[in-house]
Amino acid sequence: MRITNPLPVALHRRPSARAWIWLTVAVVAVAGALFYVDGHRVSAAPHAGDPKCGKVLSRLPDDIPGASRDWALGDGVASWGGQKAVFRCGAEELQPNINLCVTADGVDWVLDEGRLKSDGVSVLRTYGRSPAVEFTYHGSREEVGGLLTELNPAVQWLPQERKCIGLDEADNVL
Repeated sequence: MRITNPLPVALHRRPSARAWIWLTVAVVAVAGALFYVDGHRVSAAPHAGDPKCGKVLSRLPDDIPGASRDWALGDGVASWGGQKAVFRCGAEELQPNINLCVTADGVDWVLDEGRLKSDGVSVLRTYGRSPAVEFTYHGSREEVGGLLTELNPAVQWLPQERKCIGLDEADNVL
């Protein structure tokens, strides 16, 4: 009685050079795709799941001065110019503080002065609106005001519960 090998003949052969080339190409393509996707990932803010964040994001512009909107992965996030500018909806709401507050078209934005001093990045967060929005910009400080003006239509519709006050107004509040 003769026992035959149940495997097809093709499985007995060693892979050809052509098969190794295609396997290498496939591995490189998958690794490149994973690297590309990871390069577009933006960490979400803690409350990014707030339903209002979807409405905020839908109102954001496709372009801001000097940059087009990127394809960004993450809940409640948007970015422009290869993540030169990053927008996160659902950030922690700020408590009253002494950091610089800028009002642009009726929206109060508080500058994280510590971040600006330590690494030169402008990080601003809305004040008195819920959900809060954080905007990070890796560029010239002089450009930030114009960028906030572009972003404000997406944020303005959120009801303002508190607003920034100046030192001269602080005595009246206390």
